[in-house]
Amino acid sequence: MIGMKKNAKIGENPRCVILGSGESGTGAALLAKRQGFDVFVSDKGVIKEAYKKQLDAHGIAWEEGQHTLDKILNAHEIIKSPGIPEKSEVMQAVRAKGINVIGEIELGYRYAGKCTIVAITGSNGKTTTTMLAYHLLKHAGLNVRMGGNVGNSFATMVYEDVHRRQTEDASRIFVLEVSSFQLDDIQRFRPNIAMLLNITPDHLDRYDDKLENYVRSKFRIGMNQKRGDLFITHQNDENIAHYMKEHPEAVKCRIERVRKSDLKNGYIRIGRSLAFDIANTPLKGPHNAFNAACAIRVALRLGVEPGVIEEGLYYFTPPPHRLEKVGEVNGVIYINDSKATNVDSVFYALQAMDTPTVWIVGGQDKGNDYSPLFKWVKKKVKAIVCMGVDNSKIMSAFKKLKKPMTETRSAEEAVRAAMGFADEGDTVLLSPACASFDLFKNYEDRGEQFRIAVLKLKN
Repeated sequence: MIGMKKNAKIGENPRCVILGSGESGTGAALLAKRQGFDVFVSDKGVIKEAYKKQLDAHGIAWEEGQHTLDKILNAHEIIKSPGIPEKSEVMQAVRAKGINVIGEIELGYRYAGKCTIVAITGSNGKTTTTMLAYHLLKHAGLNVRMGGNVGNSFATMVYEDVHRRQTEDASRIFVLEVSSFQLDDIQRFRPNIAMLLNITPDHLDRYDDKLENYVRSKFRIGMNQKRGDLFITHQNDENIAHYMKEHPEAVKCRIERVRKSDLKNGYIRIGRSLAFDIANTPLKGPHNAFNAACAIRVALRLGVEPGVIEEGLYYFTPPPHRLEKVGEVNGVIYINDSKATNVDSVFYALQAMDTPTVWIVGGQDKGNDYSPLFKWVKKKVKAIVCMGVDNSKIMSAFKKLKKPMTETRSAEEAVRAAMGFADEGDTVLLSPACASFDLFKNYEDRGEQFRIAVLKLKN
């Protein structure tokens, strides 16, 4: 199906083709159109009605359910959705033709004008840290917006500023969550503050099953930084430390390293004189203390007073589906950590538990090695509830620990099974370590169905 504004002529302006029509693709299309490109949007799937209306309102041609190569390969430039792999048929054709390919993040940077960019990546904790950094800056009254992989696309926000003629306003701050897929398609994108939280094996199917390729992709966040910029990272992450030792040229600006020793007894210590109390904030667990330490460094760098930062920490609301308390029934606390789609995320979640825990785990396995979890399962978990179509790998991995285990096929069934194992004072933790697509639309759907099941128990 193809939609196009009546009387539109192809070839009057440089032609820009957008592959993918989600939040980032539609934002890129609006910005490219505003900059004078002849824009065509192509999506192999179905375009949401809301995006179709936006494209039609701006006279932007589109197609769905197909990639028509004749309409794609005559582009001067292609903006690719991060979800489209290089091995796809359309990308192989584009590469063979030699057309320049960028991502929506790169397009946004091209037209962003005077501003400060904070870019955050890592295998785990990106969203929480992005939201916290944004919150601290917003709480301080700065002119800040949040986007990228969370909230609005960068291109959408830049389009709005271009439309309002605000690109010369140097007070603007963009806090962006960026994935490795997005970083693969940057060319000149340069954050003033770059943050690399951690690196653990993830999405390796997109990187020829080679961890070093994934690590290299993550380090692209700082490839264009210059003297005067800031690179914040984890002192104790082995993959980060190894790469920086092997590639000292990878970071060209000042580096601030957050160490485990900075996070003790409910305080985050920065330098010799600053200490921030997080014991009474909603940020639970050592991993969130680390996330907070990184976000605090952003706020300090941008001139926020320490007292204002500590106040902001207290009022922060963590994002949904990330160690989110969804209810308490008969003295049992139910926590939704559906975003934990890999083993490393579950490692941190179990580490954060301070009461006996009934663990709900399972879904579409991504080649997981569950052995790093054995220590915390032994120490924290009293029973395991598997929730998935095929639980055999999980059952096999943990049977040696001799914990009570059961299998379920829905969120409601899993919650009821967990209730049977839990006593007053215990915690039921949904932290799946797997993708959600065997039983659910996505991790958000999984988390919402868990929440609904808990509410049914309360009622």
